[in-house]
Amino acid sequence: MMKKFAITGVAGYVAPRHLKAIKETGNNLVAALDPHDSVGILDSYFPASDFFIEHERFERHLEKLRLDDSTKIDFLTVCSPNYLHDSHIRLGLHTGADVICEKPLVLNPSNLEALQLVEKETGKKVYTVMQLRYHPSITELKKKMRLMKFNSKPIVELTYITSRGKWYFYSWKGEDEKSGGVATNIGIHLFDLLIWLFGEAGESHVFLSEQKKMSGLLELKNANVVWYLSVDENDLPAHVRKTGKQTYRSIKVDEDEIEFTDGFTELHTKVYQEMLKGKGLGIDDAYPSIETVYRIRSEKPKAKGDLFHPHLEGSKL
Repeated sequence: MMKKFAITGVAGYVAPRHLKAIKETGNNLVAALDPHDSVGILDSYFPASDFFIEHERFERHLEKLRLDDSTKIDFLTVCSPNYLHDSHIRLGLHTGADVICEKPLVLNPSNLEALQLVEKETGKKVYTVMQLRYHPSITELKKKMRLMKFNSKPIVELTYITSRGKWYFYSWKGEDEKSGGVATNIGIHLFDLLIWLFGEAGESHVFLSEQKKMSGLLELKNANVVWYLSVDENDLPAHVRKTGKQTYRSIKVDEDEIEFTDGFTELHTKVYQEMLKGKGLGIDDAYPSIETVYRIRSEKPKAKGDLFHPHLEGSKL
């Protein structure tokens, strides 16, 4: 049966992936919210969707739809800025809808328990989007890790560089209190992935913490991870620049590299398919990475030791 969706943050960067996923899974978008009205993208997917620029009118509209079983929404998709996620998730739950929320669910782990209480009160569920778990290269690595035996903890090298222009730092993404900074805004997927692959997080050490880039060491149950996150195009490897690409994602396990730069943006439909089958990822799945990233961004950088990411080679940190 076709499900009815509403969405917040429809003018945002990631919203088109969700519109595509809703369409490709055979469902319908009936209402959308964004304070910006540059939402012509709706014409390509759901031109009949109602659109609001004011949260109050959007909320009232959803409440009206809720009064009739034939019109009430089944899902609210949250693509709004990170600091608004908690509020918009609550809106969806109280409207009687399940919620699909872009990463991160919330900025502070303490908010997750409160959301679980609202889940119990409403009988509805919150789903998180961690699409990298469905990337073919990553699922293959997961299978290999089950078979591999190490004499000691492997050293894992994680690199994620995604070029962002000047606009990025004038938007809410450039404000740590709204986005959670680089570690949260671009890193949450990767830290979730690391914990999923190599077990629960232990000690964490941050060696570099700047507006454009961060780096550190994360000790996991089954690996020691040196990581580097950056939105500075100058950090892109030469071979990536030659292709004209603006993003580079790589995991090395004891020098065995898996690059997963491509295919990242095509996974939202898979996330929706799994969620619609009742197999989506929820609050409990999101908690470990949110708690880990919260600790990382709260840490003061310290001098690097013997184990650090190669990008810090030669630095005086």
